[in-house]
Amino acid sequence: MILNLTEVSDEPLHSQISRQVRAKILAGELEDGDPLPSIRKLSKDVRVSVITVQRAYEDLDREGLIQARRGKGFFVSSMSEARRENLARQRFREALEPVVIEGRAEGLSDPQMSEIFRSVLQDPSSGDAR
Repeated sequence: MILNLTEVSDEPLHSQISRQVRAKILAGELEDGDPLPSIRKLSKDVRVSVITVQRAYEDLDREGLIQARRGKGFFVSSMSEARRENLARQRFREALEPVVIEGRAEGLSDPQMSEIFRSVLQDPSSGDAR
């Protein structure tokens, strides 16, 4: 499993791991029942402590995205497509809320923010918000 971790981010390493594994699960890259690397293997692969990976796996387990099987390791939990979509929508909404609050604080109206959002959807790399 390829993860991109950075130590220069404000986001803790265990959160980066859980966020990236969560994204792979919600996007369907990791499917129901797929095994995850052992805590030791993943910690070695991404060069972080065992405790860091353990925290990430605990977060994902609490969310019901993965499950531990005693003596066998960690596996992607079985979930319906509706639950997968609901979780993705919930996470996206949580990410957008602070952006909307910041936009309003900077004086942007809802229609202006909607226009910017539509332009980002059309061309995410343009950076042209006018």
